[in-house]
Amino acid sequence: MRIISGNFKGKKISLPEDKNTRPLRDMVKESIFNLIQHSNKINIKIFESNILDLFSGSGSFGLECISRGASNVIFMENYPNAINTLKKNIDLLNVSKNCEIIQQDCFEYFKNGRILKDKFHIIFIDPPFKENKINFLLEKIKKNKILDKDGFIILHRHKKDDIEISKEFEIIDQRNYGISKIIIGT
Repeated sequence: MRIISGNFKGKKISLPEDKNTRPLRDMVKESIFNLIQHSNKINIKIFESNILDLFSGSGSFGLECISRGASNVIFMENYPNAINTLKKNIDLLNVSKNCEIIQQDCFEYFKNGRILKDKFHIIFIDPPFKENKINFLLEKIKKNKILDKDGFIILHRHKKDDIEISKEFEIIDQRNYGISKIIIGT
């Protein structure tokens, strides 16, 4: 796993040693960033943006954003091995001043009425492919108004995922890359 572009281009980052975390493949990550950069449907650029990375794992997405100039990333992860790897990767890149780690399950965090104080330009949601409570998160994001008015949400699912996405979520673009389905919306 590596950083694709920006200040840390080519830097290798670690993955958890066990197989309980599914990493975001470089090809999929690169495709997402190409969409962000070149789509006429997206008005937010990564530079100086505020990012929320849910189910962050090793932090690949959020760290790529920092490499490309994002000002702040909040990582939310509850799996101890992934958290340890995420902390190592943040230290490796020396970007702790741009990062915050919330060590909690996303569903529990929002279910318990906790509200993030920030507004986010990009919210990346990359749950396990078998996770089916996606609409709960989308609805909480809307209800809590944590998405910037020009911001967008990126949802990473398996290409065969057939969960009907909440009508609250307006899909801007949807693409398949290998076994991944990327859904971008507001």
